[in-house]
Amino acid sequence: MNQSESILKNSRRIRANAIRALSMDAVQKANSGHPGAPMGMADIAEVLWRDYLKHNP
Repeated sequence: MNQSESILKNSRRIRANAIRALSMDAVQKANSGHPGAPMGMADIAEVLWRDYLKHNP
């Protein structure tokens, strides 16, 4: 793995971890639910957002 691949992998991990943290915060604030599914699906959500979903505010 070269340096650019390592940086890309690290940035993907950071984004997925941000999704996990936001999911935990949302469940805690709602005082309801279980964070297992959003935490487990964070990597999939990151790929969908990065590669497939188009957002143009």
